[in-house]
Amino acid sequence: MRLDFTKGHGTGNDFVVLADPDGHLDLTPSLVAALCDRRRGIGADGVLRVVRAAKHPDAAGTAGEAEWFMDYWNADGSFAEMCGNGVRVFVRYLLTHGLAAPSADGLPVATRAGVVRAVADGDTIAVDMGTPSVYDAGTATVGSLTVPGTAVDCGNPHLVCALPAGVELGALDLHVAPAHDAAMFPAGVNVEFTTPGEPVAGADLHVRMRVHERGSGETLSCGTGALAVGAVALRDAGLAAGVVAVDLPGGRLTVTVDDATAWLTGPAVLVADGTVDVAVLS
Repeated sequence: MRLDFTKGHGTGNDFVVLADPDGHLDLTPSLVAALCDRRRGIGADGVLRVVRAAKHPDAAGTAGEAEWFMDYWNADGSFAEMCGNGVRVFVRYLLTHGLAAPSADGLPVATRAGVVRAVADGDTIAVDMGTPSVYDAGTATVGSLTVPGTAVDCGNPHLVCALPAGVELGALDLHVAPAHDAAMFPAGVNVEFTTPGEPVAGADLHVRMRVHERGSGETLSCGTGALAVGAVALRDAGLAAGVVAVDLPGGRLTVTVDDATAWLTGPAVLVADGTVDVAVLS
């Protein structure tokens, strides 16, 4: 079987995009993992399947709100509830291929965490992600370093850990998933490590971060991770609302929080179209 695909990324967080409007593709964990393999497959942090909400059992209940469902899979073949960079790439795909039209009110997209709305403005796309829930405290351990963290629900689970003074962000070894409290996060967790950045024009706060994503490992960027980091940064600064510039290895994302919701803004780029022979993937 030959499978058409598009490759895209949001600040270096990259995806294989598969168009399957009517839900006919037999997408399995093993196929997803093979597609995402960076040496034997196409290579990506995850797969975005473009399918009509009415045609997918996980989204049929939202078909009245959103025509399209972002069926997102991690690189290891597991599901994720939400992907902030993935939503922007998904929307870029819909707009580029004429499957949806831009809307000033926001283009609705169904996800496993609910319906979000996206507004395209040139090279950037802003997504109304809803308000993150900052709800508990935990710890993450990398090597011999254990760091306290804050649990945040962005539709998917996060643990935001501010590094102590003297610990360099770039020195962390994130090849292995940080240890965490399995009772607090029984389905795993995305772990963000942060340090403060220098003041940035147009932002109330500036934070630098790296992330280890469950199911994908360390990635160049994580949209919901940036959202979680922004929410914690504002809380720690005593601000109920504001703009946070979040710098990741793959680029900058902007988190804007007001009294109603939180917006995640950043680029979304489609870089290639191709066809893969599924039979040779292993």
